[in-house]
Formats: sequence, C-alpha cells, structure tokens
Amino acid sequence: MESNNNLIRLEDLKKIYKVGETQVNALSGVSYNIKEGDLLAIMGPSGSGKSTLMNIIGCLDRPTEGKYFLEGEEVSTLDKNKLARIRNKKIGFVFQTFNLLSRTTALENTELPLLYSSTSKKEMMEMAYESLAIVGLKGRELHKTNQLSGGEQQRVAIARSLVNNPSLVLADEPTGNLDSKTGKEIMDIFKKLNSEKKITIILVTHDSEVSQIAHRRIYLKDGQIIKEEQN
Repeated sequence: MESNNNLIRLEDLKKIYKVGETQVNALSGVSYNIKEGDLLAIMGPSGSGKSTLMNIIGCLDRPTEGKYFLEGEEVSTLDKNKLARIRNKKIGFVFQTFNLLSRTTALENTELPLLYSSTSKKEMMEMAYESLAIVGLKGRELHKTNQLSGGEQQRVAIARSLVNNPSLVLADEPTGNLDSKTGKEIMDIFKKLNSEKKITIILVTHDSEVSQIAHRRIYLKDGQIIKEEQN
C-alpha cells in the first residue's frame, strides 16, 4: 500500500481505439488518485469515457499510454494473465445485468470467484454464507437465482463481489435494471459496506440520484475529467 493511502493512482491515462481508418480517443489524459476507503462516483454521458476508465481500473483492459498503480504496483503494463490474477484477487465487480447463473443457487453463484483459488470447499461455503448474510440474504442461500426478485439477484451479485475480500468493488450502473425503491435499498447496501467495512467502492453511473451517496463525484466528457464534487 502506498504510504499516502492511495489505493489507486492514475497518471495521464490515454486510450485510443482504431475503428477502421478512424482513431477514437476514448480517454485523453486522465490523472486521479483514489484513497483507501473512498466511495467515488464516475459520471458522464454515453461516450464520455467512463466505461473505458472502469475497464482499465478493473484490469479488464490496459491504457494505450499512461500509468495505473493499484496498491503501489504498476499494473498498466502487465500481460493478460497477470491482470486476470490481480482482478480475481483484488477486485469485485457488480454489473447492471447481474450476470448470475440462473439454474444454480445464490450460494453457488457467490462461490464462483473462489473456484480457481486454493480455498477449500468448506472455506468457500463459509465465506459465501457470510457474504450473503452481509447483503441481507440469510435464509435465501439455497434458492435458485431464477426464484429470486431483481433486487435479491443484485444482492447476490454484490455478495459475489465481496466473497474474495477484495481491495476494491466496481459497480457499473448497479441500479439500472431496478425500480427506484429497490435501487435505493441496493445503494444503502453499498453505503453500509463503505462506512462499516471500509470497502473502497467505485460506482459508474449516469444517475445523479445514485451518485449522491458518494463522497466524491468526477464528471467525464470527451475522455477527460471536467469536474469534481465532494460531499
């Protein structure tokens, strides 16, 4: 861990895509620090670069130029296998579409990130039960996910993101498929995880209401941070 408590340090990140003969500058020099225990919202319209930035922070992609340090380690130059190892060990993901296996139980879905680790079956089960309890699904562990409501399915997805005790949870439009009441319940879970468990959480959203729970908000436009707000 860096001595100044920066979990993440981004230095002049650029991401360029080639589409035929056209060059698309998805990120144009993003520099930012995210501290351990932060709750950050990344905002911006479609095409602003927020998904590209999330993919780089989540070790799903690498920048074309610039440096990305995670817990003091430069990860921007690592190959795909090393990035995958860091992703599995240090980062939890929550997606808008839940990404659950429908004919398996909440417990089995929550165990998924541990399948390729050295964790024993007994430990895996204990960790999954604990994660599901944290998100309020005690007693629902053996229900198949297609028997659960949308809000419960998103809770399973959050439990799955927590099961390997990550340094960082990345949530991409986590309330996008939920009604406003259920969406608020999901945001309350993120708030609680951050305040009580001190988990660093990054929300990628275009919903200004969702972003209000964040300590800080950054706004992207044309691949650059144009504004920062703090609560």
